[in-house]
Amino acid sequence: MSTALHLAKPEDLDRLAALVATFHEEQGIVQSDAARRDGLSPLLDGSPHGAAYLIGPARAPIGYVIVTFGWSVEFGGMDAFIDEIYMRRAVRGRGIASEVLVSLPKALAKAGVKGLHLEVGREDEAARRLYARSGFSPRERYMLMSRKL
Repeated sequence: MSTALHLAKPEDLDRLAALVATFHEEQGIVQSDAARRDGLSPLLDGSPHGAAYLIGPARAPIGYVIVTFGWSVEFGGMDAFIDEIYMRRAVRGRGIASEVLVSLPKALAKAGVKGLHLEVGREDEAARRLYARSGFSPRERYMLMSRKL
């Protein structure tokens, strides 16, 4: 199974939107298809704020990862946030996500990114183990807080 990452382009919108819809359904995230596409389209059009990657064969992806970019004085420059990572159920447990979580940070570091963050459910032990094996560690002094605008 290929863990190749392909930068998603505008012509990938339908494939990517379908994967994102499946992930959102699994996670209980309620969002209209139009809103989902509005969130994805700028990333596929080359927005400097983030990128979407298809995992596996470009024509029949088995997953995706979306990375957004910011700036951190603490980390000394540009940082990134894995906004979403998803693998189709049929290919989970094969180490593909682990490979992505090893190769993606290396590529981002070569591009000048100084830190990579992600969010994980407190009760999601399997995801927490996956992320820990991939070098991520909890920041015990911090808690992610959000405000919808």
